[in-house]
Amino acid sequence: MAHHTIKSGYSSLSERLNRFPQGAPPSELLFSILKILFSEQEAELVASLPIKPFTAEKASRIWKMDLTWARKTLDTLAGRAILVDIEQNGETVYILPPPMAGFFEFSMMRLREDVDQKVLGELFYEYMNVEEDFIRDLFTEGETQLGRTFIHEPALSAENALHVLDYERASHIIESATHRGIGICYCRHKMEHMDRDCDAPKDICMTFNNTAASLIRHEYAREVDVQECLDLLQTAYDNNLVQFGENVREQVNFICNCCGCCCEAMIAVRRFAILNPVHTTNFLPEVNEETCTGCGKCVDACPVEAMTLVSANDPNKPRLKKAIVNEDICLGCGVCVRNCEFDSLHLKSRPARVIIPMDGMHRAVLMAIERGKLQNLIFDNQALLSHRALAGILGVILKLPPIKQILASQQVRSRYLETLITSYNKKE
Repeated sequence: MAHHTIKSGYSSLSERLNRFPQGAPPSELLFSILKILFSEQEAELVASLPIKPFTAEKASRIWKMDLTWARKTLDTLAGRAILVDIEQNGETVYILPPPMAGFFEFSMMRLREDVDQKVLGELFYEYMNVEEDFIRDLFTEGETQLGRTFIHEPALSAENALHVLDYERASHIIESATHRGIGICYCRHKMEHMDRDCDAPKDICMTFNNTAASLIRHEYAREVDVQECLDLLQTAYDNNLVQFGENVREQVNFICNCCGCCCEAMIAVRRFAILNPVHTTNFLPEVNEETCTGCGKCVDACPVEAMTLVSANDPNKPRLKKAIVNEDICLGCGVCVRNCEFDSLHLKSRPARVIIPMDGMHRAVLMAIERGKLQNLIFDNQALLSHRALAGILGVILKLPPIKQILASQQVRSRYLETLITSYNKKE
């Protein structure tokens, strides 16, 4: 009977988490993960929290709990990096982050003794690398994805650099952030517990802005200045790590420095390549066949196996190889270019620019529409969002292409929304 009670509590929480645009399909493995991270009571409380940011006062009303106890509970959860707490206009606002990129990663971003990280790492591995439903849903549903690739800046020529916008450079994200935090790489830490980790540095996971401020405050990340963060970025370059970050132009909250063997995003690209699980850069590598020696260093460096060697078809040198690029799966990161010692690889612009959502709200709305979850953003806890948040969501919808406006309207089934879209389009 006790097992049934616990499972039902975690089942409620998993259903809540699955309401996010990037959800978490319920499974026995997920229940086991949640059981390590949450007590039964915490699972029940968190299951009732809004997806949108909320205050302690809001939580106390939802929980029908004294404000002091509600705030203490929220601060306890924030102290374990299950919630993110942000200071806004003199008051604390709490956010329930999605599982990824969110409290799954946070749970492994520092060494800790309050949870069994070996067991947790093994469960994460089974849930993401073996069971696969979560990773498939996270990276392959819809056109708009959670993350994007940043250009490998040392690979840029002077001409290329003219076509790279600030938000496409990891260095700009570092320099413009309000806070910079460094934690342990979740992916390689998880693989360490499976005895499958590589030699790439682990203390190199970057968080920024409000998320970094919360993680730093609760010692899940250490605060660094601009120069140290740039030095770590250079370390990532030197280790052929790919910068994979939040798929937004403004207020980027994370940049992971990914290896091809351990990191979920790179593994997803190899598994689900044709479904475009990660947004690429606006570049592609181009091989100069006349100077390529077929040494294979670009093949070794590529994290997603987009570079391969084939016969050069030279009758005078039957064993000679040359590199070719599979443009369908190439991230355009440029790591291969930096590793070519014969200057036989150069970056060229993609035929069409990759569109990056403006901010987190824009991305969340697009993802929700494409995944059939828009109603979860607009209607939450059987109550309308605040006017300001609702206005933000509707503002994004009104700027979408007509086909996605229709999808949004169908999902919400709201006469008000349909009228608003019709009225807006008549003005345009």
